[in-house]
Amino acid sequence: MRVRLLAWYDREGRTLPWRIRPEERAAGRVADPYAVWLSEIMLQQTTVPHAAPYYAKFLFLWPTVHDLAKAPREDVMAAWAGLGYYARARNLHACAQVVSQDLAGVFPCDLEGLRALPGIGEYTAHAIRAAAFNLPASVVDANVERVITRVFRIETPLPSAKPQIRKAAAGLAYPDRPGDYAQAIMDLGAVVCTPRAPSCGACPWESHCAARAAGDQERYPVKAVKKARPVRHGLAFVVFRGSGEAREVLVRTRPDKGLLGGMLEVPGTDWLEDASALPLPELAAPARLDWREAGAVIHVFTHFELRLTVFAASVDAEAEAETPDGMRWVGVHPIRAAGLPTVMKKAVQAAL
Repeated sequence: MRVRLLAWYDREGRTLPWRIRPEERAAGRVADPYAVWLSEIMLQQTTVPHAAPYYAKFLFLWPTVHDLAKAPREDVMAAWAGLGYYARARNLHACAQVVSQDLAGVFPCDLEGLRALPGIGEYTAHAIRAAAFNLPASVVDANVERVITRVFRIETPLPSAKPQIRKAAAGLAYPDRPGDYAQAIMDLGAVVCTPRAPSCGACPWESHCAARAAGDQERYPVKAVKKARPVRHGLAFVVFRGSGEAREVLVRTRPDKGLLGGMLEVPGTDWLEDASALPLPELAAPARLDWREAGAVIHVFTHFELRLTVFAASVDAEAEAETPDGMRWVGVHPIRAAGLPTVMKKAVQAAL
């Protein structure tokens, strides 16, 4: 099975900006651990097409781990905006500082050392060890879970099946070409063994796949029945200053802990499950202004759906006195508003 997979990868494996292809490795090229780490953090909960532009932007802004470590955290958070799961950005910056300041810019290659770094868990440690250092590791992401559950026709639902999947995956991992094997099995799940309509005829493991033999490959991985996603409600207040290209919006920084921690937001209320418990808009607004209801936005997070009622108001361009404590003005122009997470960009757009 290993030989078949690696032969397929040598022919069909994806070319990615952070990846060392087999022919490059054979020619003596080695991976940049900083680039591999950066890509792996970005690819958590994110697809390759979505992450690739951010990867290029981060390397342009901060070519080395020392550059990233010295960058102001608010700049890193702004550059991350739109990638989601913002704790990753905070941990990314914290990890860069540890590697730069405590480890002289050198990423550890052992699993224990990697897991000790901020934001690096079991999967990411194995992925970095394999891809960056070409050392034995067993990488299990969502793509690998799908492959393994189909090959072995694992009936236990996720997430309970994870220990069984990890054990099976570790038994297949290839110690002689660990970096290529790890990326090969992830590619197999990403481009062949897809969630729907897998391309079984192109799969190097077709003859070994128990689910394929049974004809029920799309049934796997078996997943526990999901609970209905809860809904939360809130009010958002968008205050504009100026006009045209110079228009600005009033924002504040969210607390570090919690959802969207450390990111910018327009002022608003807490997000409550009971919409009737929200305060009256005139009492919750950050200033006494001529507010208008600008509509509503819906944003789906992993664990709940958020429904924001948006109110908008404007102040004079010279209204510095209108800036409440703890808030500041940022440009509305798309380039300068890049630090706003998606849900807040939606609120600003609704108010325009």
